[in-house]
Amino acid sequence: MSEKRELILSFESSCDETSVAVIENGDKILSNIIATQIDSHKRFGGVVPEVASRHHVEAITICAQEAMAAANVTYRDLSAVAVTYGPGLVGSLLIGVNAAKAIAYAHHLPLIPVNHMAGHIYAARFVKPLKYPLIALLVSGGHTELVYMRKAGEFEIIGDTRDDAAGEAYDKIGRVLGINYPAGKEVDELAHQGHDTFNFPRAMLKEDNYDFSFSGLKSAFINTVHHANQIGEQLNRADLAASFQASVIDVLTAKTIRAVNEYHVDQLVVAGGVAANHGLRDAFAQRLSELDHHVDLIVPPLRLCGDNAAMIGAAAHIEYQKHHFADLYLNADPNLEFTYQA
Repeated sequence: MSEKRELILSFESSCDETSVAVIENGDKILSNIIATQIDSHKRFGGVVPEVASRHHVEAITICAQEAMAAANVTYRDLSAVAVTYGPGLVGSLLIGVNAAKAIAYAHHLPLIPVNHMAGHIYAARFVKPLKYPLIALLVSGGHTELVYMRKAGEFEIIGDTRDDAAGEAYDKIGRVLGINYPAGKEVDELAHQGHDTFNFPRAMLKEDNYDFSFSGLKSAFINTVHHANQIGEQLNRADLAASFQASVIDVLTAKTIRAVNEYHVDQLVVAGGVAANHGLRDAFAQRLSELDHHVDLIVPPLRLCGDNAAMIGAAAHIEYQKHHFADLYLNADPNLEFTYQA
């Protein structure tokens, strides 16, 4: 008799995407439904928490129904229900947490709490198996972190941002360039048309740590543009974008490659929304090819770089194997940090 396959229904609602997925055995996507809210937040230049929560309420039941139908499974087929419970916007998180708890309770299924950032790392499992120890660079609108993983489910943050996250800096300079939120993709495309002519600062590049800082770069960019406007000078937008992106990429790649060497790992995962940046992907591929030993670079496909429930299902697989379940008192934790349970 064949062993029953592991099917996890997973929920992600930490920010402005409502997503529900069905994942088989931690590395196969049977469905991954994503309802985006970008158009609703564009006019505000960023995510409005109250608006995001309202959209989650409207979309989450529909997404769950579509995910189950697309995967062609019933609730009786499921092994567990998983949900992002932090970090993120507390109102948004609560919608997903309560939906997951309701389904787990109604169908007598285990409930798996998942750290959103762990989900981003485990999106790499849909590309190829992870080999430990490894280094992961998490780079998004809210986070820029270097994580050392000795084994599955174990996370040690060895570097963090002191101020702005890289993705946040992209959105802020995007406004100065007249680019609507979210600005990352368009800044990346514009950067490929220009050259690094402004030589913006590479903050903390030579310091003996793995931390990041992008507020100085953002300020230098904004001050350069404002000064040019005051004296009536026309600056090349493509060169501005290229110069900004070159600074971000130089710092991210240099510190990450140093961590790869000093921690003696053979696999690097680059994940999070900014991992969709083509300039960053190309730079890592080039820098790793120059090393004297092979390091396997894993970057999730573009559709899995942003927030999605498939990555939550992949991370939940690890917790399911360890029987790390929550009870129905599970609550949202907007400031959740990486933790490890044996």
